[in-house]
Amino acid sequence: MNPQQKKLNSNGPLTLEDQHKLIIEVREAINKNKSFEKMKENSPNEFSRYCSDASISRYLRARNWNVKKAVKMFEASLTWRMAYKPEEILWEHVAAEAETGKIYRSSCKDKNGRVVLVLTPRFQNSKSVRAQVKYLVYCMENAILNLPSDQEQMIWLIDFHGFNLSNISIKSTKETAFVLQEQYPERLGLAILYNPPKFFEPFYKVRSLPYFAGQQVLGPGQTGQCYDPECQIASTVVKPFLEPKTANKVKFVYSDDPNTKTIMENLFCMDELESAFGGKHEEHFDIKKYAEKMKEDDAKRAVLYGRESCPEPSSNINSEPNPDNEEATDTNSVKEVDEEEISMETRKTDDG
Repeated sequence: MNPQQKKLNSNGPLTLEDQHKLIIEVREAINKNKSFEKMKENSPNEFSRYCSDASISRYLRARNWNVKKAVKMFEASLTWRMAYKPEEILWEHVAAEAETGKIYRSSCKDKNGRVVLVLTPRFQNSKSVRAQVKYLVYCMENAILNLPSDQEQMIWLIDFHGFNLSNISIKSTKETAFVLQEQYPERLGLAILYNPPKFFEPFYKVRSLPYFAGQQVLGPGQTGQCYDPECQIASTVVKPFLEPKTANKVKFVYSDDPNTKTIMENLFCMDELESAFGGKHEEHFDIKKYAEKMKEDDAKRAVLYGRESCPEPSSNINSEPNPDNEEATDTNSVKEVDEEEISMETRKTDDG
């Protein structure tokens, strides 16, 4: 164990110098891995950006500054990027998924200038998990592209108006959790659940979910078995956010609760915030205008990655999923995991 890790384990704060030394350790380990030689050669700009101090720091923070765990996570993420090629996903590949406005980048930013992604579960328009994840990855990459230089995290606004259980796929939720936690660590600044069903919040607040899944609160200090499918869905929906570092990033806001509405007022300029979230800005999703904006961003991204034009679709991207098969997933894009595996990974992370 290196001195910096010993210092962290002894509850001593890491200085910037300590952090930088750990970042160098991770980078040296990555550079020694010959599996990434092809990526260095074919995509030097992307590799350089992805191995920046800020990027490596996010993986270290996600693994509590444990170099060995951070290297393992980072290498797995690079392997995923080499296979999935998220930087090559273009608007034309995901336009069908975007038609309803189920996920889009808002024109509004928070008071710190962070990009805002709006998610509306009731507008789910696809049964293909693979297509859903591909669009999510595209949105994440686009949000990151539009982050100001002094920010590395984004805000999620999740509108639960009109939500019902048919909007949720357990399979999709698991795959989404894997991608977000493993491929985009420390990118979430805050997630606001706006007018969620009342049964969500109690289950979210139960930290030890593997033990409490299927339990319901009967009264002060009492629990009992819950076989209501809403409870089971709730426990699955909140699972991705139950890591200790993420727990405080999730806020429940209700339009009829003045106490929680102050969260929005403190975070946003209400004149710029969409009316759907209690703001005064009457913004409505326009797929035609949004498509033009995304195409412009695709062109910017091509320049950023050192391409003169947008790339041709890769084999992974070009393969069309079966829209009628919700279980259809791309094995190169998302690792198959079951609920127990996600729970185990969460416990491992929490144990440091």
